[in-house]
Amino acid sequence: MILKLRMLSDENDNFVRDFEVEHDMTLAGLHDFIVKSLGYDDCMTSFFTADDHWNRQREFTLMDMGDGVSEESGPMPMDKVALADLVIAGNNRLIYQFDMLSDRAYYIELVDSSSPNPEFSYPRVAFENAPVPDQYDPDAVDAGEGSIFGEMMGDFENFEGDDSYDDE
Repeated sequence: MILKLRMLSDENDNFVRDFEVEHDMTLAGLHDFIVKSLGYDDCMTSFFTADDHWNRQREFTLMDMGDGVSEESGPMPMDKVALADLVIAGNNRLIYQFDMLSDRAYYIELVDSSSPNPEFSYPRVAFENAPVPDQYDPDAVDAGEGSIFGEMMGDFENFEGDDSYDDE
């Protein structure tokens, strides 16, 4: 089974990546694929399962923290969890925190599943739009790469209104 995952960024509303990955890929494998596909340096990261409102729930760490926390509730190593396990448990949303110091993250959601296409090798980037946000500098977003809404509203930033208008 192939899972189609859509990754979005809150730093750039135009940024979209659709990944197609095998259902038995571990979170560590997904992390490696994301880092490679975005051209990022490998760094300390975590995945979190998320509810329907994108609230963080269970954490999955790149390294085994070995803190003796119960496997049912505490952080768990990424290499111990397959995507299929999360989907079966009803977790269709993940938060991929790639910058621990600045609390920057990507939002990943399962959007489809299908049989493998023999013409493709997996994992793969199925769709991409907009440049990748800079890994180290959250302010490096070019004005032309930001939100479509922000670009449209930028035309009105010097609008002062009409004081003579009476709305009654």
